Amino acid sequence: MAHPIDSHVGRRLRQRRSLLGMTQQRLAESVGIKFQQIQKYESGANRVSASRLWALAEALEVPVSYFFEGLSSPEMEESTAAKAEADTISPEVLTNKETIDLIRAYYGLKEGPRRRLLDLAKTLAGAA
Repeated sequence: MAHPIDSHVGRRLRQRRSLLGMTQQRLAESVGIKFQQIQKYESGANRVSASRLWALAEALEVPVSYFFEGLSSPEMEESTAAKAEADTISPEVLTNKETIDLIRAYYGLKEGPRRRLLDLAKTLAGAA
């Protein structure tokens, strides 16, 4: 069974790769491994070594800390459980093709229209 931290790192790896529109094959080639290894990392079946995590971070243009964002200790989880439910979305949402397409389109906009779109989305979400 995969360790929860390995699963979290794998989900973050998949999210970033998908957001960049990068295939498992292309990512694997950029760090000198087979795409099957990327599959194992993303599922949490295999643990990512420090040196490989560094190479993956460079290939995905993120700091190594990106892979650990969102993790917390069990003590912190208990004290922030109510806030987390209200403030977060399901991690699976970030793997949906529609979500990735929306994020790409959003960042394709110039800053002014991007802000207006964000304000509109917040208004619509508040009305729901």
